[in-house]
Amino acid sequence: MDEKSSRNQKPDNKDIKQEQLDQFRVRDSGEPMTTQEGKKRSQDQDQLKAGIRGPSLRQDYEFLEKMSHFVHEEIPERVVHARGYSAYGEFECYQSMKYVTKAGFLQEAGKKTPITVRFSTVQGAKGSYDTARDLRCKGVKLYTEEGNVDLTTIAMPVLINQDAMKFPDAMHAYQAKQADDIPTASGAHDRFWDYVANNDEALHMVLWIMSDRGILRSYRMMESWSINTYLFVNEQDVATFVRYVWKPVLGVHSLLQDEALKIGGLDPDFHRRDLREAIDNGAYPEYELGVQLISMEDEFKFDFDVLDPAKFWPEELVPVQMIGKLTLNRNIDNYFTESEQVGFNPANVVPGIDFSNDPVLQGRLMAYRDTQQHRLGSPNYVELPINRPICPFHNNQRRGAMRQRIDVDKVNYHQNSLANNTPYTVPPEEGGYKDYPGKVEGYKIRARSESFKDYYSQPRIFWNSLTPIEKQHTIEGLSYQIGSVESESVRQQMVDKQLVHVDKEMASIVADNIGVNRPSGSNVSVSTRYPSLSQSNTPRYAYTQKVGVLIGDGFGNEVANTLNILKQEGVFVEIISKNLGTVTGADGTKIKVDKTFLTTSPYLIDSLYVVGGSSKNQAKFNSDVTEYLHVAYKHYKPIGVASTGESYIQASEGNNLAGVIFAANNPNFEEEFISAIAEQRFWNRT
Repeated sequence: MDEKSSRNQKPDNKDIKQEQLDQFRVRDSGEPMTTQEGKKRSQDQDQLKAGIRGPSLRQDYEFLEKMSHFVHEEIPERVVHARGYSAYGEFECYQSMKYVTKAGFLQEAGKKTPITVRFSTVQGAKGSYDTARDLRCKGVKLYTEEGNVDLTTIAMPVLINQDAMKFPDAMHAYQAKQADDIPTASGAHDRFWDYVANNDEALHMVLWIMSDRGILRSYRMMESWSINTYLFVNEQDVATFVRYVWKPVLGVHSLLQDEALKIGGLDPDFHRRDLREAIDNGAYPEYELGVQLISMEDEFKFDFDVLDPAKFWPEELVPVQMIGKLTLNRNIDNYFTESEQVGFNPANVVPGIDFSNDPVLQGRLMAYRDTQQHRLGSPNYVELPINRPICPFHNNQRRGAMRQRIDVDKVNYHQNSLANNTPYTVPPEEGGYKDYPGKVEGYKIRARSESFKDYYSQPRIFWNSLTPIEKQHTIEGLSYQIGSVESESVRQQMVDKQLVHVDKEMASIVADNIGVNRPSGSNVSVSTRYPSLSQSNTPRYAYTQKVGVLIGDGFGNEVANTLNILKQEGVFVEIISKNLGTVTGADGTKIKVDKTFLTTSPYLIDSLYVVGGSSKNQAKFNSDVTEYLHVAYKHYKPIGVASTGESYIQASEGNNLAGVIFAANNPNFEEEFISAIAEQRFWNRT
């Protein structure tokens, strides 16, 4: 896939969902102020009072309207996924999938479907920060001609629980302590790790979160999986097990733990700002949709249960077939109405998509609608513009809070003569939804399949698949999180009851780091590894990477050329200097300064271009450049050095300058620097 494939493409003007939303978009600029009922306001500064220094009057209905609306503006935030952000786009089908599904939006190559997407964290409240180590989610609402399809995915292929009955327990343990509501957006506390230590099924997903996957660089670089097993059903009523995966065209990239923690304070909105700026700049985020398909007769062919949401389907055994591409090409106009009010429900499917007996999926089908109805205040939340389908919808449901439709029919019940028994049901052969007639038999029982109970083979495979640097980062994540646990018993249990089964050496290192005894057990005897599980094999591009240019006055004429080439390659360039305004080169060239050393940080940029130069306070300028260099160097980031910036960085015995590209006497500087930017990290740096 060419990383430039969608650069500067314009959004499709035929987006039928946007045309529908246009009727709800209102611009207040330049208009007279009115009450909610349309009466023009003559004053909006003071309450109506009895005399200029007197008490306010109860008849001040204008104040009552304004204040009462304000205090009711917030709705209950999501219990999980509270912090999130949205965008619009379109999904384009690559090829016809009619051989496995009759879903209309997957029937022909080139078919485009409007969508909205919401990315979110899980643990933190709305006011938490984006870069916390956490499970992240991606909800895509496809506005198809047959009805809405809600495809909900998470940034790892396994879930923390195997049955929906356990989900409230996992989240209760994960979220802030009930005594003091601390910590915010972190699982680094006793209750969560006590849960993991005593619930074997939880370990697998937690290991993924402790890896680089738990602190992603950008929503634009987030891979995500459906976790649950769905069914595709074709026109012949043949069903196929299916799992979905979104693969970002830019590859999968992460922050370092130190960066994630620092950025959380420097810019809590780092991921949402990154997404919005990319779309504004025409660098539309792209994700290919892949499906993994398993025939019904192969259900028991593998050494994992295909219905187990705590197990992944290895791509090496169940290949991913790319069937389409999602492009995000429009930012939202109003966070509340377009992101906070969007409601997802995995039960929203169309003919050709059905549900397996995955016990987590089965529970989600029951829970999501009730969740949205409670949060948004009415069963009529589906009538909100962001949730409304683009196809007509008709039924006999009436009334309820905030009903928007004005139904003018005489009857609202089925089997009637007054309306000729309409709205009428639709036979499956004419497009009516038909549940897949899967065979069901057995005794009523509250139990779990024995095939779900291999808790450590796949975590061991995941560990085996990581590179040495990824393993080091995972150990750091585990040591930081479990090391924050006060209970020595819980810390010891995590080592003895869980981590040792994954890898004894890793468990021993963590034990040393968190001050408990090394484990006596041993890891499971599994040597399998899959390249698809490591981020080291992901695509890498310089496109949309952010380069901070450290610059003062008196720069050379090489700089303007370098900046132009960087921009031509789609690199985001941020000019950083002592003060806002402009810097002036030796030949009189002026460059506008975007940020100062005070208003940004080396943690917020992906690489440096060190130009140097003169400043009114040269000592402070040099100190700031040196600090930026120090932070970038220790985090393995690419560094380009102009001929005027060489004095700031030099090789030494303990400093091999890996990933540092010098311009002096280097005719290939721009090409080498762009390649370094694409590489993103130089782990061999000393």
